[in-house]
Amino acid sequence: MISDRKKRLGSVSGLLLVWLLTSIGTCKMPSPVVLQESLAGQKAKNVILIIGDGMGLSQISAALYSNNNKLSLEQFPVIGFQKTHSSDDLITDSAASATAFACGVKTYNGAIGVNADTVPCQTILELLDTKGYATGMVVTSTIVHATPAAFIAHRPMRVQYEDIALDFLDTEIDLMIGGGKRYFDRRDNDERDLYQELVQKGYAVSDYSAELLEDIRINSKQNFVYFTADKHPITAAAGRDYLPFATEKALDFLERHSEKGFFLMIEGSQIDWGGHSNDANILIEEALDLNKAIKLVYQFASKRDDTLVIVTADHETGGTAINPDSKMGKLNLAFTTNGHTASMVPVFAFGPSAYLFSGIYDNTEIYHKMLQALDMEHHLSAR
Repeated sequence: MISDRKKRLGSVSGLLLVWLLTSIGTCKMPSPVVLQESLAGQKAKNVILIIGDGMGLSQISAALYSNNNKLSLEQFPVIGFQKTHSSDDLITDSAASATAFACGVKTYNGAIGVNADTVPCQTILELLDTKGYATGMVVTSTIVHATPAAFIAHRPMRVQYEDIALDFLDTEIDLMIGGGKRYFDRRDNDERDLYQELVQKGYAVSDYSAELLEDIRINSKQNFVYFTADKHPITAAAGRDYLPFATEKALDFLERHSEKGFFLMIEGSQIDWGGHSNDANILIEEALDLNKAIKLVYQFASKRDDTLVIVTADHETGGTAINPDSKMGKLNLAFTTNGHTASMVPVFAFGPSAYLFSGIYDNTEIYHKMLQALDMEHHLSAR
């Protein structure tokens, strides 16, 4: 039997030989496609799921044409499309869609980590935590908002913010960065101080009112929580700039935190809000802010052979269109709604087992494909 390590080395060596033979005289580095092919048969150690809330094709296009016709997503060689509908509506909300990613089940709009019968479902973050993986989330909303909540909480309604905050204490998530401090330390439903309870559990906890995130020296051996705002953080257009820095810190922290591997969910939360308010400037600035984080993640993953990166959206927001009279850097955006739409949204993938994400499939398949990439099919068959 040839060891998996030798197989990987042989695959990579053979691919390098092909590249050398085909690029002599051109002095070109291997393309993203060549890099991707070298990882085709490998399994992932780390999974990074990046969600642009409300980021459909028009939002991606608007960011591209507002950024000198370039985005980091162009480096991702595998592209698919996912169908976003929930169990009770053709048009999903963020809660049902994120639960589909987190649990692999269709559920009703408003549901957080429960199936259509309100039965709690174990999320991929919770599962990997039990297997010794490091886990983390970095978001530009409150950390109790629909998308992050669906990966760690189990509630019948997404608006139960204080109950969702309670659930964060039940799972040993290793890193959290986002807004929502008030749901932990100044609660209406009870007098508990979850901020201090996290400290008592051994977390290093800090927030925007105490110190800047960039001033903190994060101890990779200690679980870490940083609240970026009392409720929701401000928009990127108004000066919020922590997402790229937080992404970089999260990657370094999680890589050091466990030798087993890690799962990181990053959400560009407020692209969605630009769509809801039909505000082209907010939409584009938020998409470009997420692009900075995607660039850092791609650079991290492209230097190694063990990290799968997936970039997608929970749904499209605004029915956004780039209308006639648009020019590079000066777009004429129009909107058909201030709500969500049922449009399919793209999925971009890079890294080991990225090929799984090509094609067209339900959003629930994101969960199954991530577990397959991690070589955890046995868990799929046990469900």
